[in-house]
Amino acid sequence: MGLGVLEDRKLGRVPAAVRDKVTDSDADDFATTGTSNIYEEDTSTNDHTLHGVSLKYDRTTSKPTILVPQPSDDPNDPLNWPLWRRDMILAILSFVTILCTTLSSIMAANTVTIAEYEMITFVQAALLTGYHLCGVGVAGVLIVPTARVWGKRHLFIIGHILMIVSCIWAGASGHNHKSLLWARIFQGVALAPFEALVNACVGDLYYVHERGKRMAVSNVSLFGAAFLTPVLVGKITKSLGWQWSFYFVAIFLGAALPFMIMFVPETAFRRPNYLNTDFRHKNNGSDSSDSSWQLSEPSNEEAKDNDFTPGGLATRSTLRTEVSAVPMPQKDSFWQSMRLFNGRKTDDHFFKLFLRPFPLFFHPGILWKTHANFYSKACLIQGVLIGWAVFIGVILAIVFLGPPLWFEEDKTGYLYTGAFIGAIIGLILAGFLSDTMNKAMIRLNHGKYEPEFRILLVIFQLVFSGMGLYGFGYTASDVERYHWLLPDVFFAFLIIGMVMGAVASALYIVDAHREIAVEAFTCLLVFKNMFSFVLTFYAYKWFAYGGVKHTMIVVGSIQVGICLLSIPMYVFGKWNRSFFARHDILDMLHLR
Repeated sequence: MGLGVLEDRKLGRVPAAVRDKVTDSDADDFATTGTSNIYEEDTSTNDHTLHGVSLKYDRTTSKPTILVPQPSDDPNDPLNWPLWRRDMILAILSFVTILCTTLSSIMAANTVTIAEYEMITFVQAALLTGYHLCGVGVAGVLIVPTARVWGKRHLFIIGHILMIVSCIWAGASGHNHKSLLWARIFQGVALAPFEALVNACVGDLYYVHERGKRMAVSNVSLFGAAFLTPVLVGKITKSLGWQWSFYFVAIFLGAALPFMIMFVPETAFRRPNYLNTDFRHKNNGSDSSDSSWQLSEPSNEEAKDNDFTPGGLATRSTLRTEVSAVPMPQKDSFWQSMRLFNGRKTDDHFFKLFLRPFPLFFHPGILWKTHANFYSKACLIQGVLIGWAVFIGVILAIVFLGPPLWFEEDKTGYLYTGAFIGAIIGLILAGFLSDTMNKAMIRLNHGKYEPEFRILLVIFQLVFSGMGLYGFGYTASDVERYHWLLPDVFFAFLIIGMVMGAVASALYIVDAHREIAVEAFTCLLVFKNMFSFVLTFYAYKWFAYGGVKHTMIVVGSIQVGICLLSIPMYVFGKWNRSFFARHDILDMLHLR
């Protein structure tokens, strides 16, 4: 048992499992299963090889790190790009994602204003957000197989342009409710590529040991930064009118478009399967499903031959003499990197890829029955809490715009300052704890890594989300006594928990199952948006029937129960990975 994670007796190599030593025979295992050890003592004088090619290390860290996945020798492999370039790409994507995700919460502070302007009910006004989320979920189902076949770049650019057009459309819709509704739906379609693919880009661009902080950044751009939007929108609505909230998004997206076109190349790359050591793939008739990683300290002789700085090719050739030399591919020019398409990324059929996410919703683990698999964990841990945040956003305007405080739009928007601060605190905590706790657990487990170590972040999600939901319910039910500050603080706690849960589930997916990470994120995207869509129908009814306090106590109790389900997920996670490696639902349905 590895720190509470039960060992499996069915498979010799469980997906994403590692051993605590690298020997010469282990090098062969690494080639066929991706298995290696996390920390290695300097005991070997022989080169560790992978299909005749010496393993590459990152020696810029405190302990030399075997690079996972292993980079190819192609200069166009994103893993070979300089770190500053990869960080710049992620920064541009994150900035554009922030702008695009503002559309999900852009009506939080002015729902009542728009309802009065459009002469519609509060429920119809809330559904302007609900149908937007529905558009994200439906479009994501088509976005994902397209990205798997032809890459992500063209989808980012199309989504970027469509978002600019739909924001101008929404601002110019006037009193036409149907026109505004359709503009909101198309904004959801434009948002889908960013919600579905930005986290997957972290897997494309970075090695396993580099992903923790970057995944926190990408998750905050997706979920956390949107809470700053109502702070600005409330003031814009009061000063310029609600239409300008859409116009400003279009203006900033227009300014960012040249950066997206020129400096965000295609991140999807086809490299040999044996280099994708965090992938599950068929090899020599056997199913190889290990994605194991190790920080290892090679011998001095090996270190000289295999020094490697992430973002640059190996300083020496690492090919063994028995491997025939392959001509080095030419590095793409700047203009070539701006192509929308640079070839197919998989030989799988589009229709198979389109159908692939759907069986995962009917996976036994989705309902947390016999096994708690990573799809269900991610959907519940991340998707449900995001839904509760949307739920609070829907009722927030009613609580504070009405008696006894009678806030105006700008003051209601300012309430989201707490949520934004919570997102930043969540980013800092998740970025720090995700890597620190992971490394500590690896050391305590004698150098052996298990993806379940990522689940430990849910402890903090449980604490903060529980405090946030219960606390908001108690204080918002009596704002005359507690005024606005305490509900805002508890809202911040909720968002801290949301960010930490999002990072935990995203890291678990990318680390353990990167080869189907896009499909897994599709499940997340569809679940959380459809769940939030349904909540917009019932938020006002629940609020009117049970009151804020009773409703939030029920919601908080549901969230606590979901977080506690992570205990069996942690303990039996390795059994689960073994079981579904042996009984792959996608293989059974011939969707691989």
